[in-house]
Amino acid sequence: MMNLDTEKFEKIAANAIVIFTDGGCSGNPGPGAWAFLLLSGEKKHSRSFCVRNTTNNRMELTAVIEALKYLKYLKKKERSYSEKPLYVFTDSQYVKKGITEWIVRWEKNGWKNAKKQPVKNSDLWKILRELSLELQPKWEWIQGHSGNRYNEECDTMVRNAINSCP
Repeated sequence: MMNLDTEKFEKIAANAIVIFTDGGCSGNPGPGAWAFLLLSGEKKHSRSFCVRNTTNNRMELTAVIEALKYLKYLKKKERSYSEKPLYVFTDSQYVKKGITEWIVRWEKNGWKNAKKQPVKNSDLWKILRELSLELQPKWEWIQGHSGNRYNEECDTMVRNAINSCP
């Protein structure tokens, strides 16, 4: 886990693109939402969206996918987004371990887990794998609800999106 003291974080953020993501549900499954913040220098982009019936894990994955897709869009518009390293901070061990540890085995095993069962959310994992290979982010886990202002902002966006879901 990266220690995100303010000074260390500001050094990273000054010369990198930093993405924070979160996803959640009210009930699991139930109404859910995803959110991300993308920071690059003084620029800040944020998005969130609700889904009527989903799971926590699908929303955590979707948050990262949507953030990386948005970064690809920004890179086409503005060159400065292509010249910086990328850090993705997630409070989901499922996402962090899935993309950095488990996914290689899943692919080798034909998208079966250790119990020889189909990998849950493989549709999203395949998209995330493709985006990750293309954009080469450094994946970092951050403890949720630990006072990091960007993680807390994502969490608030998720809760607001769930509460406004039709």
